[in-house]
Amino acid sequence: MKFWRNLNWEGRVGAALLAVLILMALLASVLAPGDPLAISGDPLLRPFTVAAHPLGTDRLGRDVLAGLMHGTRTTLLVAFFSAAAALVVGSIVGTLAGFLGGVGDAILMRITEAFQTVPGFLLALAAISITGPSVPTLIFAISLGNWTQAARVTRAEVLSLRERDFVAAARTLGMHPLEIAFREILPNAYGPTGSLAAISVAAAILIEAALSFLGFGDPNRVTWGSMIAEGRTVLRSAPYLSIVPGIALVVTVLAVHLIGRGLFPSGRLQP
Repeated sequence: MKFWRNLNWEGRVGAALLAVLILMALLASVLAPGDPLAISGDPLLRPFTVAAHPLGTDRLGRDVLAGLMHGTRTTLLVAFFSAAAALVVGSIVGTLAGFLGGVGDAILMRITEAFQTVPGFLLALAAISITGPSVPTLIFAISLGNWTQAARVTRAEVLSLRERDFVAAARTLGMHPLEIAFREILPNAYGPTGSLAAISVAAAILIEAALSFLGFGDPNRVTWGSMIAEGRTVLRSAPYLSIVPGIALVVTVLAVHLIGRGLFPSGRLQP
């Protein structure tokens, strides 16, 4: 596979870890059938003491392994879709700003700067407080504060490309300005913007976990953040309840980071 050949050893380690996490998410209903929020055993069973509950149970008797696997599905779903939405919106705004220039550029960049003045986590918190917690709301809320960096990077690339010969040739052929911007310029500017994908996914994972930890996640879905929050009440007597999902978070962010380093070591796609 070309994707695998383009990765260095760091990227391959990250890809292997991420592949395991994706398999966990896809097979969660098979390997841990039933409702992960349902009581399935005695409370606070320690890991590796009961075969039916390899990672133990929480203080309500819910299986930790089932929660971990179903939480993987929620975490990856929110992270990937919110990062994709942020990159798409940022690329569109950055392309329009860089290509239009003048007043259009100034207006779009002032809007971008206005969003940048507020931390992404606070924007997500405010959005969820208004609309209510759910997976679509989480995706929207996280992408709301995560698109500005992609917009600025794309704009910078478009500014350096819009005076190139291939753009002048496209104008000579009578192509529509928007067609030139999105069909000719944006694909050539997407290398540095694509390198932000790993950062966006990692940030989305951490923001989703923090929101769930504070109780702003979807109450109908188990998440790693909610599992960590559940474990903090019995942190001294049952630390595994917070340690297990915490390790999962660390591994996921590390996997995404390693893939980013493998694919974009210099901020551009490898040939």
